Amino acid sequence: MTTTLGVTRSDGVLTLTLDRPDQLNALTDELSDAVAHELEQAASYDDLRVVLLRGAGRAFCAGADISAPDGPMQLDVRALDRANRIVRAITRLDRPVVAGVHGVAAGVGCSIALASDLCVASESASFLLAFTRIGLMPDGGSSATVASSIGRARAMRMALLAEPLTGREAYDAGLVSHLAEDDAFETVLSEVAGRLAAAAPLALAATKRAVNAASLRGLDDALERERTGQTMLLRTADAAEGMRAFAERRRPEFEGE
Repeated sequence: MTTTLGVTRSDGVLTLTLDRPDQLNALTDELSDAVAHELEQAASYDDLRVVLLRGAGRAFCAGADISAPDGPMQLDVRALDRANRIVRAITRLDRPVVAGVHGVAAGVGCSIALASDLCVASESASFLLAFTRIGLMPDGGSSATVASSIGRARAMRMALLAEPLTGREAYDAGLVSHLAEDDAFETVLSEVAGRLAAAAPLALAATKRAVNAASLRGLDDALERERTGQTMLLRTADAAEGMRAFAERRRPEFEGE
């Protein structure tokens, strides 16, 4: 565990809290590794019934951390592999994983939230596949999870135009499982986790496997396609310009190179 990941276990619930609130819980290499490790370890806890994944402060996760001066230089295929490791750990774990999203879930942060089995969103939540804004493509399995949830047309709009969905819009579109008013968010999240913790664990595990097999049978292929495509895009001048523009808080000028 690192100091930027909070880990608690109580009453059958493992809570993992991304704890970089000043950076909107953007993922560093160390934080990504810690999340994946805890998710993989979760299978060994006999008394564990559910995993709750959330963010500290006013966001869930703003994606990969490219805000530091050397941030863009750190974004490479290793970052993709770390994201894929988290998504595989979530979908392969034989316990349900619940994402609690308040504030922004962007980029790979959005991908991780949508890979979870249930997602509780507050009214003020925002779901954004921001990749094309910096000359990249969606990764973390979101090319599969979003399309399987809301259909090809809506997924294309969300991914190609990088249009955010509010918590209510995401719920109405079928992208998330639960919607809570901001002042009731903690209550709803706790109730969902509590119901899962009290349910029959073998039945939950079998149900998760069956639903994922039916709806996400192409996830591994999607992760590999995303890895290949993103690796190529990371070498382009457009991606370099996109990340420079992000750091400089200006609109990028893409040239198709």
